Amino acid sequence: MRDMDWKILDSEYLIRRPWLTARRDRVQLPDGRIKEEYYVLEYPTWINVIAVTRDGDMVLVRQYRHGLRRTGFEIVAGVVEEGEEPLAAAKRELQEETGYGGGEWRELMVVAANPGCMNNVSHCFLATGVERISEQHLDECEDIEVHVLPREEVKAMLLRGDFIQALMVAPLQRYFFVEPTLTNQKKQGK
Repeated sequence: MRDMDWKILDSEYLIRRPWLTARRDRVQLPDGRIKEEYYVLEYPTWINVIAVTRDGDMVLVRQYRHGLRRTGFEIVAGVVEEGEEPLAAAKRELQEETGYGGGEWRELMVVAANPGCMNNVSHCFLATGVERISEQHLDECEDIEVHVLPREEVKAMLLRGDFIQALMVAPLQRYFFVEPTLTNQKKQGK
């Protein structure tokens, strides 16, 4: 396969703030063409968590998202702090936002919001058998309601389009529609 990587000839940061870092790159494509301005948004690594209680219910959060000026249901999500492993961040965020923890954890998938202009990924985890272990510990601007809903209700919400955040829709789709197929294939020895 041919090398398709772009070479960065020059790079300049336009803004560096805690929640917004943007840079302008001057790049050379493999065929030699030069693109004078290519913009990249830099973000830390993200996580999200599908949390399922011992009773099989799902732990969701409901909060306002200013970018879309919308309040809605989501799975737990957050930022991986510098020096922190994604799994540790996922466990921390679940407990901070909901007060739930414990259980069995595994990574479902890794997704990227927009690799054309964003430099980060989101690690998506499934936590089963979680239980309430503490109170919420919210950040300064967080206003989060915790909702524990039956699995089938969450699936219906997904099918209705109630979840709009793509980085949350992807792991929920995998959980509800791909994982059962994979489990059945393993049971059948395929």
